[in-house]
Amino acid sequence: MAHTPSCVVLSDDLLERCAQRAAGYDRENRFFFEDFDELREAKYLLAAVPQEFGGLGLTLSEICHEQRRLAQRSAPTALATNMHLLATGVAADLWHKGDKSQAWMLEEAARGAVFAYGYSESGNDLEVLYAAGRAERVDGGYRFFGHKHFGSLTPVWNWLKIYGFDAADPVDPKIVHAVMARDTAGYRIVETWDTLGMRSTASHDTVIEGAFVPDRQVIRAVKPGFAGADDFVLGLFGRFEPMIANIYIGLAERARDLAIERVKKKNSVAEMTRSMAYHPEVQHMIADIVIELEGMIAHADRVAEDWTNGVDHGDMWAAKLVAAKYHCVEGAFRVVDSAMDVSGAGECSRATSSNGSTAMPAAVASTRRMR
Repeated sequence: MAHTPSCVVLSDDLLERCAQRAAGYDRENRFFFEDFDELREAKYLLAAVPQEFGGLGLTLSEICHEQRRLAQRSAPTALATNMHLLATGVAADLWHKGDKSQAWMLEEAARGAVFAYGYSESGNDLEVLYAAGRAERVDGGYRFFGHKHFGSLTPVWNWLKIYGFDAADPVDPKIVHAVMARDTAGYRIVETWDTLGMRSTASHDTVIEGAFVPDRQVIRAVKPGFAGADDFVLGLFGRFEPMIANIYIGLAERARDLAIERVKKKNSVAEMTRSMAYHPEVQHMIADIVIELEGMIAHADRVAEDWTNGVDHGDMWAAKLVAAKYHCVEGAFRVVDSAMDVSGAGECSRATSSNGSTAMPAAVASTRRMR
């Protein structure tokens, strides 16, 4: 029987407060501390942590549903929070399968620790499967070197997931995945982030210059490429793609809502005494937006539910995961572009922001930055 997401963690009031703060965060280029504190108070950071560890034990389908709701009100807050939910979700999936190698991460999360990712690298277009940074074996662990981008949650993470290429044995090279504690020596954070529409994620660069990670925090050493795609590597893709897809859906839903709100207030000479909402072509464009969203939602829901329910798609899993995210990314572009056409140039003004929430320009920028 298919699993239908039904667990609601984030109240409508909490989501509305996130929406009210979103535009201010972006204008001021500051991290979403107030949102973060409220999400933590609501135990949302424990969403993926199994109940046996004191968490909420939500499934992937349920988390995707909540992330979509959060993204509809503040896409940057959802995007940054996604990283912690991904790390704890992968650890939870492994634990449920009997792999206890990351149980310590679940224990840390239950104590309030925050996890983030330092995976993105220049020159590496196959993240996770390959690494541009280095991992050098030393007594008791590894030393890591590399320049990581897009480190969401930079101001608040306690643990950063990193990886590097160990080429010590040319016959048997390894991709080494590890978790670096914040108080580790040998790295520095470079505050580079100033990205329109996504400023509040504070996704600064992390330059790792020989940071030592002990063996207990080394979670995998696998072959490069798909040859090393074990449950951990597959789990990263299995959770990341549907979660990101749902953030795009939430953002597109927000663009739809803003466009509908805007056309109701726009006058039309052609319609005489009625608003542009009665213009046939405007109605046609809104209908296209709704149809686009219906396809995106159905596709993302199906893939998340299949992963949650353990459906065996065999070798097709990779295609299904990537297709769902691609569908939602491209669909969000189309929705936002159409919403901008419907709303008109006036929506590019800060003054048109509704009740302090994220205006259409930020939504447009978000689709570009998140891709």
